[in-house]
Amino acid sequence: MLPALVLASCADKEGSPLAVDPLETGERPEVVSHGMIELGDELDNPYSVTNMSAALAGVYPTRAAVELAPTDLYVRFLPGTADDFDRLQGLGVELFDYPLDREILTDGDYYHDPTIPAGEISWQYSVVPAGFEFPEGIRHEVLENCFIPDDEVPTKGLEDVDWDAVERRSFEATGNGAMLPALTRAKTKSKPSGRITIVDDKLGKAVGVAGVKMVANVFVKVSTTYTDVQGNYSFPAKFSAKPKYSICFQNKLGFTIGMNLVLVPASVSTIGKDDPEGVDVTINSNSDNVLFRRCVVNNAAYDYFQACSTKGITAPPRNLRFWILNSLRPSSALMMHQGAIIDTKLVGNFLDVYRILIQVFVPDITIGSKDKNGKYADLYSTAIHELAHASHFSVVKKDYWNTLATYVLSSYILTGSCYGSDSRENSGYCAVAEMWAYYVGNKFYKDRYGANLNHGYGLWFHPEILMSLDEGGISMAQIFSALTPSVTDSEAFKDELISVNPSKKSLIESSFRRNTR
Repeated sequence: MLPALVLASCADKEGSPLAVDPLETGERPEVVSHGMIELGDELDNPYSVTNMSAALAGVYPTRAAVELAPTDLYVRFLPGTADDFDRLQGLGVELFDYPLDREILTDGDYYHDPTIPAGEISWQYSVVPAGFEFPEGIRHEVLENCFIPDDEVPTKGLEDVDWDAVERRSFEATGNGAMLPALTRAKTKSKPSGRITIVDDKLGKAVGVAGVKMVANVFVKVSTTYTDVQGNYSFPAKFSAKPKYSICFQNKLGFTIGMNLVLVPASVSTIGKDDPEGVDVTINSNSDNVLFRRCVVNNAAYDYFQACSTKGITAPPRNLRFWILNSLRPSSALMMHQGAIIDTKLVGNFLDVYRILIQVFVPDITIGSKDKNGKYADLYSTAIHELAHASHFSVVKKDYWNTLATYVLSSYILTGSCYGSDSRENSGYCAVAEMWAYYVGNKFYKDRYGANLNHGYGLWFHPEILMSLDEGGISMAQIFSALTPSVTDSEAFKDELISVNPSKKSLIESSFRRNTR
């Protein structure tokens, strides 16, 4: 099953831009590209110390002898492991898998340096402060000293300098003047802002793409921010040239949506170069499918994490990692990134030659999106179901999950069904886990859309039992509190529910009895 997941992720060979058709609201069409970035010639970086010093002398001839001190370093790192990657991100380093001073002939989701073997992490490019302390044990190279003017740059003795004019002169002198918009008297620099939304056709309206990371850069000038719950964003840095805008699916709540194929933990959707004042993007069912899927799963996870505190249930691990696989229908919460199942003999036999690849950035949740493209509600409820499993994992931990995952994988091999039957050994683990996940998925759907989804009703573990308890006044938090590590079958689940809710004993017993006849 797991090699199938990897093969499915490797099967996407798209390399051409795909037009995204926005709603008829006056927004311009976006271009989202997939596949590997194709690079062209190296460009002359206008923010290098040498070029900015020359531009300063060009605007202010009396300061021709001034050599600007670097504010930043343009560098590249070569992380050897996922832990190295995490260490760099923990230091606040914004990483790009392609060089920032090269022409991009064909944009895409990722770039892999041809000198780095497939299956290994490629060079990661970044801009760090001039006084940055490089972490030990991670290979790095300083590519260029840079001077990037902004409101915080120390300019002792240069307080009267018009840095906007100097920056523009450097772009023109280095042959990059075409990147500059027409100069207006009203504004020479802008802090980009805008809104990223997606249409939930079931709700009949556009909702914000919540908590997602936005990245804007012009050469080595990089700025990042996060959208709010309405999808609004505002960058802290000002830009004079047209930035390249990207949506990085690394959410501020701590989860990422990424594909192991490109060996980065979070997928990136590039939406192109645009106005320094910002760009608005509306995504709908006619838009690029990859972007649509990522945004829906992002929103489902954002909503779920936020709801955990209000509903009184334990949240999934903060560093949760998703893969979205369009070649598959089934989804899973294998929780491999959290340390579950990857060391078991059963899964090792499946991984075979993919073992090294999958250990770099392993997933926790896989979302099978086949036949769900453009269907917001279907993708949303699928993601919620798997997130409910992740909350369960947070309580019962690795050993419990190993037993459950082994049952699911072996059932798939022997019967063609992940759920198997109630006669198989350890089927009780599956019953408890799936009762809970189907109940949560159905409950979220009903709360969001005002309709009963009834997914899973009639399956041998009868998730409708928990919905009947919910309707009888037992809260989601009370049901969740019964999911202890010792609850490994339906009978133990029933007993624990009675222990947590003794006043509801009659309701619990009758619900289990009525729905399991």
